[in-house]
Amino acid sequence: MSTDASVAVPATAVSIVPIPAFADNYIWALVHRGHCVVVDPGDAAPVEAFLAERQLTLDAILITHHHADHVGGVASLASSRPDLPVYGPAAEAIAGVTHPLIDGDTVNLPMMPNIFWQVMSIPGHTRGHIAYFGDDMLFCGDTLFAAGCGRLFEGTPAQMHASLTRLASLPASTRVFCTHEYTLANLRFALAVEPDNDALIARSFTEQDRRARGEPTLPSTVVLERETNPFLRVTTPQVIASAVARARDLPDAPALIASDPEAVFAVLRQWKNDFR
Repeated sequence: MSTDASVAVPATAVSIVPIPAFADNYIWALVHRGHCVVVDPGDAAPVEAFLAERQLTLDAILITHHHADHVGGVASLASSRPDLPVYGPAAEAIAGVTHPLIDGDTVNLPMMPNIFWQVMSIPGHTRGHIAYFGDDMLFCGDTLFAAGCGRLFEGTPAQMHASLTRLASLPASTRVFCTHEYTLANLRFALAVEPDNDALIARSFTEQDRRARGEPTLPSTVVLERETNPFLRVTTPQVIASAVARARDLPDAPALIASDPEAVFAVLRQWKNDFR
């Protein structure tokens, strides 16, 4: 995965650059006038290389949840920067967090004085998972993925459904910066759920072309997710029908009431767990 791709946000002159890590993670770098903030640095080495290559000063770290591939680089990055602020969820025990955050908090970073990041509690993947939303940008960790959503490691289907519904209610133009390149696999599942969705079919071709060129499929947008992400479409007739059919084939599937979006979501999430 190349680090050359960037997403400029003209109103603030901030560039958003994906730093590849591990097999499929993105550490997002927010760059502005020689300064940088990184989101979910699971590995310090690629961040340090990025900072050195571009001669940037690391001003802050934003964390969405406690999993190692999101926080593993924090200690190393902070060790040579003793005053480095590290923001993260108050509801999770994360070593190195200097600014614990709860739902409704606001983060204003000096390097980006015109952006006020709204902290959103979005449990489901983990108990205390948070997102950062500001200036039509959303950093949502492992809760909302392009055409998918995170696994339920600590939360319930009801929690994850509520979190996704909250994210889907953000402005349509919101750019979605999740932290894994799972898009093609998610699209294969989405097409199994909703094979006649024209927007989904078109997206599948577009994203395959991007990956063939070595480009990230991210960021997505909230409107694109509303149109193509089955986990945000649990009230859509074809998605409901697919979930009902799947539940009939699985003796241990969650009890499904077709008129209950949470029940539809629960079946879809279990189906995705086993999908190949």
